Amino acid sequence: MRMDLQYFAEGGQEKTETATPKKREDTRKKGQVAKSNDVNTAVILLVVFILLFVYAAVPGQFMHDLFIEMYINYAGMSFSIENVMALFFDLIFEIAIVLVPILIAALFAGVVSSMLQVGVLFAPEAIKPKLSKINPLKGIKRIFSARAIVELVKAFLKIVLVGLVAFGILGIYVDELLQLALMDVVEGFHLVAWLTGVIGIACALLLLLLSVPDYVYQRYDHEKQIRMSKQEVKDEHKKMEGDPQIKAKRRQRAKDVAMQRMMQEVPKADVVITNPTHYAVGLQYDGEVMAAPTVIAKGADYTALRMRQIAELNEVPIVENKPLARGLHDGTDIGQEVPEDLFRAVAEVLAYVYRIGGEL
Repeated sequence: MRMDLQYFAEGGQEKTETATPKKREDTRKKGQVAKSNDVNTAVILLVVFILLFVYAAVPGQFMHDLFIEMYINYAGMSFSIENVMALFFDLIFEIAIVLVPILIAALFAGVVSSMLQVGVLFAPEAIKPKLSKINPLKGIKRIFSARAIVELVKAFLKIVLVGLVAFGILGIYVDELLQLALMDVVEGFHLVAWLTGVIGIACALLLLLLSVPDYVYQRYDHEKQIRMSKQEVKDEHKKMEGDPQIKAKRRQRAKDVAMQRMMQEVPKADVVITNPTHYAVGLQYDGEVMAAPTVIAKGADYTALRMRQIAELNEVPIVENKPLARGLHDGTDIGQEVPEDLFRAVAEVLAYVYRIGGEL
C-alpha cells in the first residue's frame, strides 16, 4: 500500500530508467555521491596505527620527559594563576608537537580515501543548513527507517568482530601480559604500546575488509536513488534541446552560414541556369575529375537573385532555361551530379557556353 501511494505521489511514473549523465552531474553537485564512511574510517585507523608503529618512540619519550619534569620542576612550583596558566600553555604546546603529525596523517588518509571513492568534489550545497534536518518528525522517521536498522546491524556486527579480533590477539600474548607487573616501566610500556598497535592494525584491516561490501551496497543504493522515470528522461531531453525560439535561431544561423558558403561557390561555376527570376542553379564541370556536371549552388527567389548578382560580378555566364532550371532545382541537391534525364539539356547549355566563351 505504501509503495502504491509513493507511486501515485510521483505521478504514476515508475523510476526504472538509469540516470542520465546530466542527472548524475546535478546530484554530484549537491554532494549526493556513492560513498562509504566505513572505508574512510578503516583507512584512517590503518594509517594512524601504522604511523604509531614508526612514531611510537616520540610520544614514549615525551611521556617519559613529561613525568620527569613534573616531579622535578612542577612539584615545587608555587600555586598561582600565573604559574598554572604558564604550565597549561607549556603542556598544550608540547602535546601539540606530538599529536600534530598524527592528526595530519589522519586528515591526509581521510582526504585520500574520499577522493578514491568520489574523486575531487566540492559541493557547498551539501553543507548548507536545511530546516528539514532539524524537523523532529523527519528525525524520528530516520531513526526508525530501514537504513537506520541496517546501520545498527552493521555497527553491532563490527563491534562483535573487532572484539573477537582484539581478545584473540590478547589471548595469544596472555603470558606476557600476566608478567607485566614484574617488568620495569619502559619494558611494560613497550609491550602495551606494541600490543595496542598490533590490535589497532588488525582491527583496521578487518574494518577495511568489511567496508568493501558496504561500498558496493552504497553504490547500488545510490544508483537506485537517482533512477529516473521515462517521463523525466523525456523532459530532460527537451530541456537540454532548449527553447523552440532558441532552436529556431540556431537553425537560422546554420542556414545563413550554409548560404554564405554556397555563395562562395558561385564564382567557380561554369554556368548559372535561371528561370529567370524564381530559380537559379550553378553548374560546374571538369572532365578530368568529374563524371558529369555537378550542382554547386542553387536557390529560389532572393537566393536566386543573389546568385545572379554574384555571377554577373564574376563574369559567370547566365543562361535562361525555365524547364531546365526548375528540373535541376527540384531534382538535385548541392554536390550532386546532374541526373541522366537532364544530361542532354545540360550538355547543350554547356556547349553553348563554351562556344560563346571561345568566340570571346
